[in-house]
Amino acid sequence: MGMSAEEERARSPRDEEWPEAEKAEKLARGAALKWASGVFYRPEKLEGLGQYRSREMQRNSSIQSRLKSTVQSYLEGGLQQMRALMAEHVQLASVVQVLPQLFSVQEMFSHTLQLLHGQHLLEAHAELMMMEHLRDDILSQLHLRGLSSAQTTVLSYFGGLQELNESLAKQLWDIVGNSLRLVREDPVLFVTAVRIIEREEKIDDTLLLEATFLPPGRPKGWKQKFYQVLRETITGAHFHAPRMDAEGPGLARHLATLQKDIVSELRVVKDLMVQCVPSHYNILSICTATYHQALTSHLQDILREDLDKQALFLLLEWALRVYHSSAMMGHPDLLPEVDVSALGPLMSPELVDQTERKYVVKVKASVLEWMQRTLEVEFKEWFREEEPETDHQGFFQSALPVIVMQMLNENIRVASLITDSLQQKVYNMALEELEAFLGRLREALVQCGKEHQKDRAVPKYYVAYLLAMLNNNLALSSSVSSLHPDTARREVPASLRAALDRTQKKACQLLLEELLLDLQPLCLQLPSRKWLSGSHLVGSMCEVIDKYAKDFSRVRKPVFTLLLTESELLVASQYLRALMQKKMVCKNEEERGQLCDRLLQDATQLRDLFCGLGLDQSQQSLEAVFALRELICLKDPALLSLEVLGFITKYPDVSDEHISTLLDLRGDVSKEVRHIVLEMMAQHPQVLPEGYRPIFSTILVPAPELPFCLRKGKCA
Repeated sequence: MGMSAEEERARSPRDEEWPEAEKAEKLARGAALKWASGVFYRPEKLEGLGQYRSREMQRNSSIQSRLKSTVQSYLEGGLQQMRALMAEHVQLASVVQVLPQLFSVQEMFSHTLQLLHGQHLLEAHAELMMMEHLRDDILSQLHLRGLSSAQTTVLSYFGGLQELNESLAKQLWDIVGNSLRLVREDPVLFVTAVRIIEREEKIDDTLLLEATFLPPGRPKGWKQKFYQVLRETITGAHFHAPRMDAEGPGLARHLATLQKDIVSELRVVKDLMVQCVPSHYNILSICTATYHQALTSHLQDILREDLDKQALFLLLEWALRVYHSSAMMGHPDLLPEVDVSALGPLMSPELVDQTERKYVVKVKASVLEWMQRTLEVEFKEWFREEEPETDHQGFFQSALPVIVMQMLNENIRVASLITDSLQQKVYNMALEELEAFLGRLREALVQCGKEHQKDRAVPKYYVAYLLAMLNNNLALSSSVSSLHPDTARREVPASLRAALDRTQKKACQLLLEELLLDLQPLCLQLPSRKWLSGSHLVGSMCEVIDKYAKDFSRVRKPVFTLLLTESELLVASQYLRALMQKKMVCKNEEERGQLCDRLLQDATQLRDLFCGLGLDQSQQSLEAVFALRELICLKDPALLSLEVLGFITKYPDVSDEHISTLLDLRGDVSKEVRHIVLEMMAQHPQVLPEGYRPIFSTILVPAPELPFCLRKGKCA
């Protein structure tokens, strides 16, 4: 056992004068401990401790008497004897000094326990260390003498130490568990706990350094336990709560509470707790890392749930934006001491990517549902008893493109608040969904067309709504490029352009089919001799065309021009188709002359109509009627071969059947001339040049009638 400072000062002059005495005292202490080890090695001798104490006290008294007489001997020159007696006295005194401590162990146990109950932790710990030191000295002697079997008796005698240790430790960890509150309300208690932990840490370090004998329960490792309890307190307070609502407002409230509490507690650690512990504890860094790691695990746990898009967005925003912002870990009250940059991301890049993909899947489902609902509303609108709405220029339109683009733009904008990668993912998804939507829109147009075929009065404003769809398609086409966040990369993908083009073509096709239904009854009436004699058939066709052209003017110019061009091609092909139906053959030159005049009048009237509507003559397919007229008007059939060569050169999609039918229409072409013409065509096969607009390839010629044959007879 150590001596007090007063004892140290009191003995120092003697030590200088009597070095032998110091040596003797050390030997005596060793002897005393050996004796004590011997006593504990033989438990039955514990009962005789009292008698031995009395005997040794008498012996000590006798020694003191002898010392007095020895002083006289010293004065007479007996120094050597004096030193021997002095050594014996010190040994005996040391033995006697240990005995009271051994006798008082149980009493010290009780007293220390009372101190602990009264939260006099420093005093209790001092007594605990004293008793542990006594026990460990005895155990060390037993260890050195190889009497390890006697250690059980010693441990049993000092068994109360474990209870005291556990009681003290429990109080210490309770204090550490409430450290964030205590450093504000009662920092002395927390500082006391830290001082005790530091004492124990130094004892651990000393014993581990000597490494000759390690007493039971060592090393205690209370500093590491301090860190463990602190971490468990932090995680238990915020991250092991009962399962919270992982969606909507519940998650938002949870994250807001975490944000507020973590900033508040780190502020306490930074401003108060760091002053209560040694600097080498790095308490602020430890707490910061604990919050960071606990949050990382906590977010992973939440993300294992099947979260909706709002919850996924909240988590991404909180982890990637809020966490590092001045509202949380970058709070002015925490900087610059708190630095999470070295702790790695709160969510790993892989987890961020995985979460972003989950978010996009949820957004995609929402967009799909919204677009489907929009299309259903739009489809019902087509069957209304009133025309579609118009813009300020009088063009038909509906709210569809505005609704669709606003929805897509908003989702892309929201994604941009998180990361560029999420924005790009949502942008790609938006284009895919728009392309799929256009496909469903085409299907709806087809369905509407089928309903209209059953009853042309339904929908009442069928043409107007088709025109509105064409304007809507134009609006979508011009808006798509604005979806991309990067103005330098606003190129519309080829697949989406194709989808927009297909939608436009489908609406145009339905409009042209409607025009055809009104033209067909008129086209069926030609060619005929009534028509040759000057009917108003083409005049009626022009009225129909003009009516549709007025409707077409309610669509914007690019599509209006397309519709006008396609309408002109439709009229030209239907006119030529009618001429090739083999309904009439000119009987003579006079009828051929009438036919040439009628063709000229009709083609001119139609050409002028389309020119008046804005379609340039060079863009018209009616020129084929003028060219065909030249074949009919040619007076010398022998020159047909040359004329036909020029015709097929200009219209390379014309076939043998087409030419043969036209020759039939003349009514004066011999078999020999026909053969020459067809042979010439065979010798001059034509290749369609790039950009050529076919006209004849869409016209089917009726199959020639087969001659009637008698059974088992020859054909007539």
